Amino acid sequence: MQDQLHIALIQTDLVWEDPKANRDNIEALIESISDVVDIIVLPEMFTTGFTMNATKHAELLSGVSVTWMSKLAAKTQAAIMGSLIISEDNNYYNQLIFAYPNGDIKSYKKRHTFTLAGEDKIYTAGTERTIIEYKGWSLYPLVCYDLRFPVWSRFNNDYEVLFYVANWPKPRVNAWDALLQARAIENMCYCVGVNRVGTDKKGHEYSGHSAVYNTLGEKISEFVENEVGYRIVVLNKEHVVNTRQKFKFLNDRDTFSLE
Repeated sequence: MQDQLHIALIQTDLVWEDPKANRDNIEALIESISDVVDIIVLPEMFTTGFTMNATKHAELLSGVSVTWMSKLAAKTQAAIMGSLIISEDNNYYNQLIFAYPNGDIKSYKKRHTFTLAGEDKIYTAGTERTIIEYKGWSLYPLVCYDLRFPVWSRFNNDYEVLFYVANWPKPRVNAWDALLQARAIENMCYCVGVNRVGTDKKGHEYSGHSAVYNTLGEKISEFVENEVGYRIVVLNKEHVVNTRQKFKFLNDRDTFSLE
């Protein structure tokens, strides 16, 4: 077990529907990291931006971008996490990929498709939680709109860190800030949120606000608004264990089952 996790948050602009340009830009950012890190977190749909043009840009799990993630993970000896458009069994998914340095892959299919943008008409919603075990930590990855639905993220004795990757627009960024903090507090976990910056081809503006909150809802990272770059945040297992044992708030949570 590893007592600390070093997380690199990659906050970047995305070139509209240009996977190669986005991979190249992200790789250059990652190559500029001189610190040793355990996990590198990319935004939602990092290859294309938040496009509904799935037919043109969907890839297979064996495709170029996932292969690129695996090679980069092996090169950096850090896990790489981010979502992209995946085609499987004649369905399209907004799918988060977690590429281990050893070549293994785990993935999560976004459950809450963003109806306001018509994502539900193009992409199939996932149905399964994915808990990732990595270096003695249990991680729970989610995607953007999932953030608004606390039941789906509710702690069930199964993780220490929540991750959200997003294309969350500037007009509603106050909700992003508040909900990331709330998810950390109510689950007594670290909550990591990585959002993009820039303006997409549809005119939607993104201001970033990527952040990490600890189990008490305290922000332990900081980006300048609209900044392209990275931040490294150190998570401590002892902080999670001690806070949960001291306050025991999770013992009083409601029990429920999802249908």
